Amino acid sequence: MADTTDLLTYLQRGRDAVLWKLDGATEHDIRRPLTRTGTNLLGLVKHLAAVESGYLGLVFDRPFPEPIPWAGADVEANADMWATPDQSRAELVDLYRRVSAHGDETVRLLGPDAEASVPWWPGRGPVTVSVVLVHLIAETHRHAGHADIVRELVDDSAGMSAGNSNLPDGDLDWWADYRGRVGGAAERYR
Repeated sequence: MADTTDLLTYLQRGRDAVLWKLDGATEHDIRRPLTRTGTNLLGLVKHLAAVESGYLGLVFDRPFPEPIPWAGADVEANADMWATPDQSRAELVDLYRRVSAHGDETVRLLGPDAEASVPWWPGRGPVTVSVVLVHLIAETHRHAGHADIVRELVDDSAGMSAGNSNLPDGDLDWWADYRGRVGGAAERYR
């Protein structure tokens, strides 16, 4: 298994990708639901703050020192997936960064082999810090992918990270032609 430095690097790349998707978008655009299930950019950040505070806080008996009211068991379903009007972008981004720093500190203090049980994984025995990190990397990158698609729906912005789109360098005409070819191939199976 990779060491915790490598795992934290991959986790941080996912965190950075999610936060980058907020850059340059309006308050309305980061909050508006663009899928049937209400997926929105700021909600993804809020959700990931709650997720990390659970896995790298509560699970390893190092609870995040600030209350995260939308992470409790007795809250409305999906309360962690959208920002209420009184929750600002700055507040939620800063919270996510503090939660992440707390989680990184947990990893460094405990090391890769420290064990704990995840209460919401019934029937599973103890897991290590390394296993939880792998889970968080998958979770964070999954939501980074959601954020990428949602941001493209907002204003056609796409790409993996600042300075690295990881996409072909096509102009608008190239992308329109490409999309047309993809659509044409799909139409054959209608």
